[in-house]
Amino acid sequence: MAVQLVVSHVYSLPLCVRLRYEDADPYVVRATFFVDCDEPVEWVLGRDLLADGLEGSAGHADVRIWSATGRGDQSIYIALGSSAGTALLEVPVQDISSFLQDTQVLVLRGTESGLIDWDAELAHLLPRGWPPTIHAQK
Repeated sequence: MAVQLVVSHVYSLPLCVRLRYEDADPYVVRATFFVDCDEPVEWVLGRDLLADGLEGSAGHADVRIWSATGRGDQSIYIALGSSAGTALLEVPVQDISSFLQDTQVLVLRGTESGLIDWDAELAHLLPRGWPPTIHAQK
């Protein structure tokens, strides 16, 4: 999808972004930004965060999304921050809305947790050998 990287109030640059959603990781959307460097840059965004941003203001800290549709504009704005700086993106509402509708075909909002293998997730988080085996002494 084509978005605008907002540089100032009067100047922006076109930027190509690919959004990807997989039911294996049902809470997230991967946004790959193709910029003038050797490797594309990927950000992981919450699917609910994108949906909430269509309705108003959502997010905090490194990722903030807000709608500008109430002002006659048909865009949402996504602010991404990191130690390298901040980027402000202007994204067509229709593109995000269509993308989110497509994700609903794969996984309805609110049913994501049923697709997660919680035992496998815990195994990644806990150290090997957890829980410790307790041996009774005689």
